[in-house]
Amino acid sequence: MMLRAIKLAQKGIYTTAPNPNVGCVITQNDQIVGEGFHAKAGEPHAEVHALRQAGAQAKGATVYVTLEPCSHYGRTPPCSEALIKAGVKKVICAMVDPNPQVAGRGVAMLREAGIEVEIGLLEQASRKLNPGFIKKMESGRPYIQLKLAASLDGKTALSNGKSQWITSSEARHDVQRYRAKSGAILSTSSTVVADNASLTVRWSELGEEVQKLYPQSKLRQPARIILDRQQQLKPELQLFNTESELLLVSERPYSDSMASTVETLVAEAENNEFDLIALLHQLAAKHHINHIWVEAGATLAASLVKAKVVDELILYLAPKLMGTDSRGLLNLIGLEEMSEVLELNISDVRMVGKDIRITATFTH
Repeated sequence: MMLRAIKLAQKGIYTTAPNPNVGCVITQNDQIVGEGFHAKAGEPHAEVHALRQAGAQAKGATVYVTLEPCSHYGRTPPCSEALIKAGVKKVICAMVDPNPQVAGRGVAMLREAGIEVEIGLLEQASRKLNPGFIKKMESGRPYIQLKLAASLDGKTALSNGKSQWITSSEARHDVQRYRAKSGAILSTSSTVVADNASLTVRWSELGEEVQKLYPQSKLRQPARIILDRQQQLKPELQLFNTESELLLVSERPYSDSMASTVETLVAEAENNEFDLIALLHQLAAKHHINHIWVEAGATLAASLVKAKVVDELILYLAPKLMGTDSRGLLNLIGLEEMSEVLELNISDVRMVGKDIRITATFTH
């Protein structure tokens, strides 16, 4: 039953941010009488959908839920209260909610009402549903996925800067699905200007399976965060002509005309670099961003790696050789000992079209 709840929760992976993905199953005598998942912030939670489906059969039922039911009033009433009113007998939670506003309070409410509560069934599988939400709640920073693409000899562009396209169309469509799952896409003004990039999710490239679940009208576009330290961006770029949240980050205030058009943020910078850790805390706290997908060049990629804020590396390798004078993957310089070399733990390797996709974490 918890596996079913986890499967239901996965239906919200493209829509729930910044809320967590949650699934719920209600049973009577080991038969499902109600189920549901959270689809979007501000809409009913998984438990509410399941209770509505179960109706009177919720009384005396067992509830399986992937995350502790909430205990506070937000945009919706607390789910713990709804479960108590419905008269359920037992609640099995995969994990306690790391949100300080909940953090065991939902469990306490249920137990005080005489409902039996168990915690920890398939907890690790449940945690994998919400790496961003959990990272933000536990550390105050968003979960960072760094996307890189290179030839087999580790090159990202020719010496003259040309790079379209290194990877296959299948790999680029795969990137669209990662974009769609994120709460925000982070890049730099240099990357945006070079490619005239819009950095939006293209519904036409998500694939039939995703398109069936999410009609284009319901597609949630992630926010776009552009580091623009030297204020290179101009309103005529494609970036400004697409409908999704746009946040420009600079070390000094923008002109009134730019600031009135899009949201701007002044961030700390030192030695021509942003304080990335401070910026990430600010994005999490003030802009409610818990999952960032990074598409940028070798300089920002290296800065994020050196700051030890990259939670997961997604690397696409194309079956091409681009030569020694082409541009490298990361601007990491000054390494003199093998002990200084960055090591990775590879968790997944698979073919995407003609390319290899490697998923890895840094050992730090």
